[in-house]
Amino acid sequence: MKCAIYGAGSIGIVLGAYLAKAGVDIELVNRNKQHVEALLSKGAVVKGKANFKVPVKASFPNEMEGDYDVIFLMTKQLYNKKVVTDLKPLLAPDGVIVTLQNGIPEPAIAEIIGSEHTLGCVVEWGASLSAPGESTLTSEPDSLSFQMGRMEGVPDKKLEEVKELLEKMCPVNIEEDIMSVRWSKLLINATFSGLGTVMGGTFGDVVNDMFARKIALRCIKECIDVGRASGVKFAPVQGKDITKIFYYTNALKKSIALKAIPKAMEKHMSLVPSMLQDLRNGKKCEIEAINGVVCEYGRKYNIPTPVNDKIVEIVKKEQDGSLPLSKENILLFDTIMMQKD
Repeated sequence: MKCAIYGAGSIGIVLGAYLAKAGVDIELVNRNKQHVEALLSKGAVVKGKANFKVPVKASFPNEMEGDYDVIFLMTKQLYNKKVVTDLKPLLAPDGVIVTLQNGIPEPAIAEIIGSEHTLGCVVEWGASLSAPGESTLTSEPDSLSFQMGRMEGVPDKKLEEVKELLEKMCPVNIEEDIMSVRWSKLLINATFSGLGTVMGGTFGDVVNDMFARKIALRCIKECIDVGRASGVKFAPVQGKDITKIFYYTNALKKSIALKAIPKAMEKHMSLVPSMLQDLRNGKKCEIEAINGVVCEYGRKYNIPTPVNDKIVEIVKKEQDGSLPLSKENILLFDTIMMQKD
């Protein structure tokens, strides 16, 4: 089986390292010269919650030669139209692109390559790039998992092949309704990645600041309200019904939900949001593909999203340099939090 990880950055290095360690013939593809050279010279290095290195194949996009049976897509959604169009002729006749991106990328990818070639996978762990060819795993090893689903037309055999590949690293849960999986991950990313980026910190910085935690709970509620209005069901996350735990309709349920956040996030407190990593590296982040999606659907279904709107506003200001990456930015939610939800 010919396989590649396209856009092998922080998450891709970890996945590639685990697959290579398990004997999978995997190719890590990246545009950055230092990154590719480091992977070729010293292998993929994983630090943090796991520590090992393994020799890997690495290449630049223009060095790829088809036919690929599986391409794991990990670039930013900002570039999907061009990237997916370029990858289309490199797929084997029954090849698939498995998107591990944030947001809800599957429909647009399927428009380019066909739904029968499109799978979606939600990554339920985090990592940050520490040096060229090196990634720091920031989630506890026993919390690692994937949730995967397919678009219409993907054969059972192909779904099972991809599942077996990913299981070389950690457990994989198959969901028939991939959009339910996507919305559950979107809720988590919009809340903890969004607010973590606002604060210039980790998921733990959001959880451990009581004011930020209250904003996080409001953000979660907005995401659930918007998702439900659009007809979405939220898939369980690592076996937990997040809507049952965090959705509230009165003060008592709100208090219980607020207390549940630290326990729910305890194995992911060290996660550095990918959007924050981008901003620190002077790159554009995916705010429109994460919180921006919640805002877009909110407008479509007439559901107010003041917290997500504010997150988008603040992160865009951080991106253009008019706001620093600072914990003090959380105070910009003062006015919103004084309003009744």
